[in-house]
Amino acid sequence: MKKENHSRYQLHLNYPASWWKNMWREALPSGNGKIGAAVYGGIKNETILINHQDLWHMGVKDNLPDVSQHLQKTRELMETKKYREASRVLSNTLKEKNYQSQLSSLLPLADFKVEMPVAQAFKKYNRKLNMETGEVTVSWNEEDYNMVRKLFVSRADDLIVYEIESTKPLDWIHFKLSLHSTDQPKMEQRIRELEEHSKSKAADYFLYFSAKNDDQTDFGVVAKVIPSEGELLVKNQSITCKNVKKVRILMKVFVQSNSTFMWGKLEKELRQCTATYQELLTRHLPLHQELFHCADFRLETEDSSCSNEELLMSAYQGEASPQLIEKLWHFGRYLFISGTSEEGTQPFGMYGLWAGDYQLMWGHRMANENIQMMYWHAGVGGLSRLVPVMFDYYERMLGDFRLNAQHLYGCRGIYIPAGTTPEIGLPSQIVPVILNWTGAAAWLSQTFYEYYLYTKDQHFLEHKLLPFMKEVAHFYEDFLVELHGETSIYPSISPENTPYNYMPEAGESLAHPMPTTINATMDIALIKELLQHLIEACEESQLFLNEINKWKEMIQTLPPYKVNKEGAIKEWAHNDFQDRYEHRHLSHLYPLFPGKEMANSTDEEQLAPFRKAVSLREIEAQTGWSFAHMASIYARLGEGTSALEQIDRLTQSCLLTNLYTVHNDWRSMGLSMEIETAPVQMDANLGIVGAIQEMLLFVSQKQVRLLPAVPYRWKKGEVKNFRFHSGIVSFQWDLQKKSFKARLKAISNTNITLLLPSFIKEQKILIIAADKEQNVLSSSEITVQLEANQALSIKSIER
Repeated sequence: MKKENHSRYQLHLNYPASWWKNMWREALPSGNGKIGAAVYGGIKNETILINHQDLWHMGVKDNLPDVSQHLQKTRELMETKKYREASRVLSNTLKEKNYQSQLSSLLPLADFKVEMPVAQAFKKYNRKLNMETGEVTVSWNEEDYNMVRKLFVSRADDLIVYEIESTKPLDWIHFKLSLHSTDQPKMEQRIRELEEHSKSKAADYFLYFSAKNDDQTDFGVVAKVIPSEGELLVKNQSITCKNVKKVRILMKVFVQSNSTFMWGKLEKELRQCTATYQELLTRHLPLHQELFHCADFRLETEDSSCSNEELLMSAYQGEASPQLIEKLWHFGRYLFISGTSEEGTQPFGMYGLWAGDYQLMWGHRMANENIQMMYWHAGVGGLSRLVPVMFDYYERMLGDFRLNAQHLYGCRGIYIPAGTTPEIGLPSQIVPVILNWTGAAAWLSQTFYEYYLYTKDQHFLEHKLLPFMKEVAHFYEDFLVELHGETSIYPSISPENTPYNYMPEAGESLAHPMPTTINATMDIALIKELLQHLIEACEESQLFLNEINKWKEMIQTLPPYKVNKEGAIKEWAHNDFQDRYEHRHLSHLYPLFPGKEMANSTDEEQLAPFRKAVSLREIEAQTGWSFAHMASIYARLGEGTSALEQIDRLTQSCLLTNLYTVHNDWRSMGLSMEIETAPVQMDANLGIVGAIQEMLLFVSQKQVRLLPAVPYRWKKGEVKNFRFHSGIVSFQWDLQKKSFKARLKAISNTNITLLLPSFIKEQKILIIAADKEQNVLSSSEITVQLEANQALSIKSIER
């Protein structure tokens, strides 16, 4: 491989943020997992949008009435095939009782506004995000001098660090803190409320801002402006620096507190901070880079310094370049480690820590695909340490989830609604497609069980995960019933699809016309997986052994999957519901991905229905995240070319210049469904990371596959420190030379079957353990048995 090139870790843009009236969508982000800062604007005016993970507003938590008696009515209607009427029983009942819980929305904390003079037309304008350091830099030339503005959010000092530097003194620079400005007309009343209770002040070297949230607590920011020379003027709640070549600004934020107290506290802390920009950066880097560099992936490329605009234009010609693929992998991980933290309270969200409106579309935690997708990459990528905060988020709402199970369905255990926000775990989306889906808790259990498999955290397993999974199982023990002589799941939803034969006539436009069915394939797969993991965990921990036989019997009585007349796995394992291919969700393929029930299979007869089902999904119904999901499915099938084609489509349709992913293409190019707003959704950013990793490495408890779906366009590459459940693996490949070498190191005792890349199956394989040549094989399948800290090297050799 070539010598280290640090431009691999940088995003370069030659054009300013320009999305009309929503420039925050094309900002460059920095964050420490708790505080986010997004930089956008132009040379004359720059805005730093500030967010905090715990700042939300407009949530309403109502008393959930007990409507569990209506489950029987729903089922009676379904048993007589009155599915449309049955679908709305629960939602209509809650509406009739005037139940009005409402999910919270992310609340932007403040804007730090910068205004500068413009003497001459600019030259060599550039925006840059250094993912390796977390720094955002904006630079340009003007006349005979150079200008640089740079920012990062410190993990070490928990503050925003911003510096402006010029090679000659500037006449003036103007700074102001204010409420975040937005272009949402429907939020005018709420913004007026915030404005009425906001205050700002400038004194000495400090700017102060605060506002009152709807819970009557204050939030705000204190900034210290430190010019290295020149003059500082305080006027009208703002600060102007005159005749300066360099000025440094330090910002600390607060939420859910009292502004009078916090202004004084943060001012004192900032007065004590005398470190330079470089000194603060030096303290920050080890903490950031420990996460960022815990794994690495690179493709052999001619040039990794192309601008984002160049990379996107190349993708529009039909193929995402290796440079773009590599940058997307690094960027997704950068967003993840910058947008959530081990010590934080919030899991990664759809907008990360960079939300720029007061009521964002789908800004909540959505557990019927989205939040799970954002964590699929964590285990293999070495970032399992960031998963527990997600579990803690849901654990804090267990009281709500138990009440849901009792009052909605008359069941023990827990029912998690698909949509939640902090501390609001009661159902808030009162529509059948959400209320009648019971699979969220089971699907989340998969994420948490994978965390245990990678960490072997026995305390987490015994004291957190097992009790959680038991409650999910207890819900299904009560919820599953017998219908026509077999165990059945109803109501049952395949998110968020409606069977073809229940779609309305042409001309009607409904998002989810009739989703309520019997035996959705996903529900069968989720329950089966949950119970299997629960049995494994109980046997390993020797806990709850008396319940295992009951769960084994439940698995045996679950309905089988079915295949339709096209040869595809049916989305609903019931004959009353016909498959509908014009949809973005791929829920019925769960046994293949993200589940692993079918993933170890080499039986084409078993895999063919899943292969057929994914091929039938219609392209104009897709989204950014569904392309990422589809790429992972093709990777599980060993189809690297098809997997990469889905990422190609995503880059052609749902990628902004700053590499944020959006839900859909807003330009009517025919590669996705159409929603005018095309909201930012970072689930696809993280889904791309997961899909790339699926193409490079497959991990299950018994089997590890190296390069299971590497596309031929990735001719040469390298992986460092990817994880399997009990160890670490690094490898290099060259498709043209048909060469491959790998090194595995066990973290704990390891007993796995290792499958080598198919392109070296005709070559001899040299295996070296404990630095001694052990064996030369002609097999692509190796049994690996290692004790903790033992290593194994593998190298292909020409015959």
